[in-house]
Amino acid sequence: MMRSVPIGEAARQSGVKVPTIRYYEHIGLLPAPKRSEGNRRHYETSDLRRLAFIRHSRELGFDIEAIRTLLTLQDNPSQPCATADTIAQARLADVVQRIRSLTALKAELELMVEGCRHGKVGECRVIEVLADHSQCEHARH
Repeated sequence: MMRSVPIGEAARQSGVKVPTIRYYEHIGLLPAPKRSEGNRRHYETSDLRRLAFIRHSRELGFDIEAIRTLLTLQDNPSQPCATADTIAQARLADVVQRIRSLTALKAELELMVEGCRHGKVGECRVIEVLADHSQCEHARH
């Protein structure tokens, strides 16, 4: 069984920065840790697992409230996973929409760059398009 570790070591092991660990405690995603006689925070293995779960969830783009709900589900493993599925499906839909938006942005930037004549700024397609949004391809659709 692992001994408890101070906040710096918890940060190192979990990949979560010290101020972020304190923030997660403050907003209730992470329970208040045990304290030493000198009032220093000490984290158990379960805390480190929870921090890893939160970090991974954040890396996948889940917002704090979704993570809070997912942690509640994790804390009660006998519940059906329909809520977790719904949260993940909503995040996937957000990612798909973001990809569509980024694809359209990429196409617009490519058109802008391809239209550049490498002349003077007065003839620059990049400047023209940025100055007049109606010249954007997606503004016409």
